[in-house]
Amino acid sequence: MREKFRVNFASYREILSVAPVRRLLLVAMLARVPHAAAGVLLTLHVVQTMNLGYGAAGGVAAAITIGMALGAPWRGRQVDIVGLRRALVPSVIAEVVVWCVAPFLNYQLLLVAAVLGGLFAVPIFSVVRQALGVMVPPEQRRSAYALDSMGTELVFMVGPAAGVMLATTIHTVFGLIIIGTASAVAGLLLMWFNPPTRSGQRGSYVSLDIPAETESAPVDSAQPATSGGFFGRWVGNARKNLSWVNVAVLAVLGASLGVGLVLSGTDVGMVAVLRQGDQIGQLGIVFIFWCGASLLGALLYGALKRSINPLWLLGAMAVLTIPMGFATSPMSLAVLSILPGLLCAPVLTSSAERIADLVDEKRRGEAMGWYGSSMTIGSAMGAPFAGVMIDSIGPWAGFTIIGIIAGVLAAAGLVAQSVRRQGQTAPATA
Repeated sequence: MREKFRVNFASYREILSVAPVRRLLLVAMLARVPHAAAGVLLTLHVVQTMNLGYGAAGGVAAAITIGMALGAPWRGRQVDIVGLRRALVPSVIAEVVVWCVAPFLNYQLLLVAAVLGGLFAVPIFSVVRQALGVMVPPEQRRSAYALDSMGTELVFMVGPAAGVMLATTIHTVFGLIIIGTASAVAGLLLMWFNPPTRSGQRGSYVSLDIPAETESAPVDSAQPATSGGFFGRWVGNARKNLSWVNVAVLAVLGASLGVGLVLSGTDVGMVAVLRQGDQIGQLGIVFIFWCGASLLGALLYGALKRSINPLWLLGAMAVLTIPMGFATSPMSLAVLSILPGLLCAPVLTSSAERIADLVDEKRRGEAMGWYGSSMTIGSAMGAPFAGVMIDSIGPWAGFTIIGIIAGVLAAAGLVAQSVRRQGQTAPATA
């Protein structure tokens, strides 16, 4: 047990000594800023500018995340097939068009625009995680993913506050236009850097000495089945493309779904608590505490010698989120966010690491797409669930419902893992 919780901070120095990895982490941080600001800005646009409730705001957030959930696996597959730059071209165009038009639409059309915006959103999260899985060796992935999570937390200390600033000092309409333009620029930045997504691609660097065969993994060239007509080919392709799916992978996807649910529900809950006390301007302070705790959690988790099951981390995070509903001031909300915040980045880091370990590299782009989809599906659930409970009962109920749902999800995943292990050991002991 003691060995499991030993830390090695030197691993961060080894990873950051590689220039391409440093550049990728920096580009990822810059590219995430617009997305980090968009969530709060959209909530304020629906609630303040359109004069609708938090349930309606949660519906828009759900529409975006549903679009992202539908698009992420397809986008991941396109990265594998046509390359990163060509796969990102539709995103760069859509980010500008959708978010320059969306602020002028009524609520029903805004939902449609939100789905399209999510469908073609720049897939920063999955692309960066996929590239890091190529650029560093397996024994350093935990630290690399933790560094990416730390960068994400730094962004979310700035992004939501920037969204509030745009809404309060300019206007939510102009703020959304700025966000869409900045997101397109982020896509161009990622295209310019063009990190490798397969071993053997130019720029595929590692920070330790790795055997040569790791650098030249063959591209999957298996042809789909041709018998059985169109339906037979479709079934054959589906089975081939999802051959990497098993109970272990599904459990990890469940963990990422749960953390998406908690994060989006917490976002809405924080806004509701502060707006109830007419203290929405203090949201940036609360996010500094929440994201700062997650940053510290990522730093500690990434230095551990061994990983922790993401479902255990999710269960603890879910339980610790519920007390946030009893906050009565910005400072009490900030303090209550520390404990669940400490586990936020570790859940994401642990689940990404498990996906990279469980799925072969030639399927990893698609798997990371589904990983992103599961998290956005969770976000699609969390925002409206929390919003409806807030509207009907109060801010505390939003935190309670997402904590309960995520806790049940974590428990179900742990049970499934236990049953699978028992099924695997039973034949051996028979």
